[in-house]
Amino acid sequence: MKSTVFFTGMRTDSRTNLFTKIGTLLNKCRMQERIGAGNLVAVKLHFGERGNHTFIRPVFIRRIVDEIKACGGLPFLTDSSTLYPGERKEAVSALTCAVENGFAFAVVNAPLIMCDGLRGHSAVDVAIDGEILKTVSIGQEIAEADAMVTVSHFKCHDLTGFGGALKNLGMGCSSRNGKLVQHSTVAPRVAEEFCTGCGTCLKACAHEAVAIIEGRAAIDQEKCVGCGRCVTACIRKAVNIQWNEASELIMKKMCEYAKGAVFGKEDKNIYLNFITQVSPSCDCYGHADAPIVNDIGICASTDPVALDQACADLVNGAPGNANTALKTGMEPGGDKFRGVHPDIDWEIQLEHAQKLGIGTRNYDLVRI
Repeated sequence: MKSTVFFTGMRTDSRTNLFTKIGTLLNKCRMQERIGAGNLVAVKLHFGERGNHTFIRPVFIRRIVDEIKACGGLPFLTDSSTLYPGERKEAVSALTCAVENGFAFAVVNAPLIMCDGLRGHSAVDVAIDGEILKTVSIGQEIAEADAMVTVSHFKCHDLTGFGGALKNLGMGCSSRNGKLVQHSTVAPRVAEEFCTGCGTCLKACAHEAVAIIEGRAAIDQEKCVGCGRCVTACIRKAVNIQWNEASELIMKKMCEYAKGAVFGKEDKNIYLNFITQVSPSCDCYGHADAPIVNDIGICASTDPVALDQACADLVNGAPGNANTALKTGMEPGGDKFRGVHPDIDWEIQLEHAQKLGIGTRNYDLVRI
């Protein structure tokens, strides 16, 4: 059975602009039937890193918020803390970065709430019985929301080939511990050249896995449970994740987390992907390289698998841009994602998500 993906291109005129097109896409996905009066609606997006500019424009998010309110819903914008030390590793810094990037209430007409709490540990364990994982740790505000509109910037990604709705759900809705489960199978490591032995990480650890030895922190691999609290606590960025997981397993775990993110509200979700400024890397970087294809449009669906498949096909069907990170697949029909990240089999995420029952790769593209 096929799912429907609605698509609108970038062309506009005096009667129809991109804002009205966004409203039409949401109506085509029957938002009025999915969002009821009084529903708390999570608008899951990426707030963007400082220095990056390819995240979705806040004024577009405002239109989505207004459409939710027209249905009687109570929307809030949400994202999660990052696993790595940086500008968004906890709620205060992340929300400050979001406001600086334009996601202030005055612009988006909705409050900003981190879905995983102050330090990334506010979470709910969700049973999914996946191929690899049996339970996943999902941000509490995502789990408790009545409905969700997932808004994703569709682009390339270093670990998954591309990042779209599935990545926004799987990685973006997980707790800090959930992100660590997806990315690593070993404990964080201490960079001794940056460690001063202050003991902050020792106090943050709830499992007695950290000790101060000869003036430097040391992590016991046997005792560490991978919660990532020490990473957040270290102000000198001396405690870091060991990014050792294979891309195939990252994608499969990501999809199993995506299943947990939508659990209990499978019929209360809508997904939009913006195929604009298709950059060669994630919006988590503090910069954005030149887009590998021209802007294509916006897609929407109630099926995240069909949506990501359709977006991948649209990107691959476009001619590649010269003088960018794209090295192969320049021709229409060429594999743009392998053209940037040749060692990543990006289709694994789509195959695994379909196997999990999240959606189907078979779709009808309806142009509006």
